[in-house]
This record gives sequence, C-alpha cells and structure tokens, in this order.
Amino acid sequence: MTASPYSFPATSETGDPLLLTPGPLTTSRTVKAAMVHDWGSRDANFIEINRSVLTRLAGIANGAGDWVTVPMQGSGTFAVEAMLTTFVPADGEVLLLINGAYGKRAKRILEIAGRRTVVHETAEDTPPDLAEVEALLASQPSITHLFTVHCETTSGILNPIAQIGALAARYGKRYLVDSMSAFGALPIDVRAMHIDAVAASSNKCIEGVPGLGFVICRRDALARCAGNATTLVLDLHDQCTNLEKTSQYRFTPPTHVIVAFHQALDEFDAEGGVAGRGGRYRRNCRILLDGMRALGFRPLLAADLQAPIIVTFHMPDDPHFVFSRFYESLKARGFVIYPGKLTVADSFRIGCIGRIGETEMRAALAAIAEVLEEMGVAGLVEKTA
Repeated sequence: MTASPYSFPATSETGDPLLLTPGPLTTSRTVKAAMVHDWGSRDANFIEINRSVLTRLAGIANGAGDWVTVPMQGSGTFAVEAMLTTFVPADGEVLLLINGAYGKRAKRILEIAGRRTVVHETAEDTPPDLAEVEALLASQPSITHLFTVHCETTSGILNPIAQIGALAARYGKRYLVDSMSAFGALPIDVRAMHIDAVAASSNKCIEGVPGLGFVICRRDALARCAGNATTLVLDLHDQCTNLEKTSQYRFTPPTHVIVAFHQALDEFDAEGGVAGRGGRYRRNCRILLDGMRALGFRPLLAADLQAPIIVTFHMPDDPHFVFSRFYESLKARGFVIYPGKLTVADSFRIGCIGRIGETEMRAALAAIAEVLEEMGVAGLVEKTA
C-alpha cells in the first residue's frame, strides 16, 4: 500500500477530532471563540444579536416578512415537538410520511400529545410514494396537517418536499417540515413549497453549536395556534408573542449559543449562503462516495436519493471487519463517524457537513484505507496488492 500523505491523528483547527457526523459537528475556531464572553439576556447588544439571528434565518428560507422565526431553547427535537404540538390542535389529524427514525419520533411526539395520526411509511431507503400520499389525502378529509422530514439522517435520503408541498396545497392541508439536517445546505423556499412551519437547529448546516432549535412559521398560521400547545415551555405561539412584545425569551436563553450562531451565520453568508455551503458539502459527498467505492464499500442509496449530508454504507461482508474496531481505530486517527441506524441493513454512516472540506475528506479516506489494511479486510488487500 502506498504511504498516506496525511499524518494521523487528524484534527480540526483547534486540535479536536474531526466529527464526520450529522451534528453536533466540527465548528470553526471563530465560532468557538464567540462563546468566551458572557452576555446578559436583557442586554441591548445581546437583544440586537438575537434579533439579527432570527431575521436572517427566515430570509434563508425565503420567508422574510410573512414568516417569523421562533427560537426554542434545546436540541432540534425540542423545536420539532414545539412545532407539532403548537400547530396541530386537539381535533387535528396529521398525515405522517415516515422513512426513518425521525419520522417515527414525530409520530411518538403526536401520540404522547394525544393527536390523531395517519401513517404512510416506506423503507428507510425509499422515498414516499406520492400517488399513495395523494390517495390518502383524497380519501381522508379529516387529515388537517401533512408532516415530512427533509433529509432523513437515518439513511441520508432526500425526500421530495416540494412535491409534497404541492399536494398539501392542492388539498388545503397545513404543511410541517423537519429540515433539521438540511437547512442551510439544501434550498428550501417556504413560499413556493407552501410550508406553514419548518424546524431546524443551530448545530447543523449553519455550523453553530448545539443548544438552540428554531421554527420558521407562517405568521397567519401561527396566529391561529393560540391555546393549541400541550406544554408551557414548547408553546411557539406564546414564545413568539412574548418575544415580539418584550424582546425577551420567556425563560433563560442559551446566550453563548446564540452569539456563536450569529458568528456562524456571518461565516455562512461569507461562504455564499445555501449555494456556497451546499456546494462544499456536495463536493465532500462526491469525494467520499468515490473514495469509499474504490475501497470496496457499497452505499445504501441510489445517487438520485442521496443528500450531501450523511452517507450510509453497507457493512463489508468480511469476517475481519469488526465495526467497533473500525470505529475506534478511526477515532484514534482523529475521525469520529456514526454507527448505522437502519433496520433494512447492517450499516454505518459518515457525514459530509461541518467545517471540513476536500483536504479533510481525503484525509479521512486515507485513514479508512489504513485501518482496513491493518484489519486485513480482503477487499482492500485485493485492490492494493
């Protein structure tokens, strides 16, 4: 085997392991540095930073003016639960399009909240069948809302949110989208896609740190949600009303996270917004797929279904390949990957997002090749003999 041009362990610019995951992910030194100062939540400077963050997020989704960004302290799932339990009233019924763990999580949220659901479920490597979705909408007028996941990170599949939105509009349904791992890297247009609310978080493609979820809501739709929420903390209507009246969060905001997110948005804009950020991730994904295929790995998804966020690979059919050893050996070389989350196949996942580019992706591939040779995996030995 040719010696690798990369030295291991590989690290980020701050010396941390590189996180090849769907978030939390590797962040820039300047995003981290933004958190070294303390901020009062009622301080005028912090209030202006927070206002800027919320305004810019709505703009990324082409929602300026008619949509409002409502922040929610906590992880992305806090934002998804806030969206579902605020927008779906007690007598509502949600058509859930499920092809992975995050669609199933939405179903569990609605069940706990006592909301009725109808499920259209496909395998984790299969997008929703739009003809079947339309048939459900046509045959069950009791459905009030339609929910889907933009990029289902269980597999990395890209779901057709624009076509689903067209169906929601045709049948007069409210449309709710979980764009957690795609927002900022893949285009989303709340106007053109007829989206009433979309949930995402700070620690994904904008490359901030964990701690703040947010929901970009159609103003007139949110205005009709007063009294729907099943919890005090996750009430988007109440949170929005209080913010607009007082500029204050109802409960302590994650000030350091928000200031870091503001810095991350500056860096996102400097890279060219969705086009620039998504372009880098697509290059990362292409390098990863080409390199892993050359090493004998087989991706789960067809190219037209693969989002440039995280890639799922089948486990090699080789008795020498032990995932726990593979994982720990890569971690020792400075790369953290993800175990699989599929029911359809034994697999593992490698992310393409975060403050990483071509150099880091090629270094990761070199580390993978080194580990496979060390393990004596036949596919690599045959290719490099």
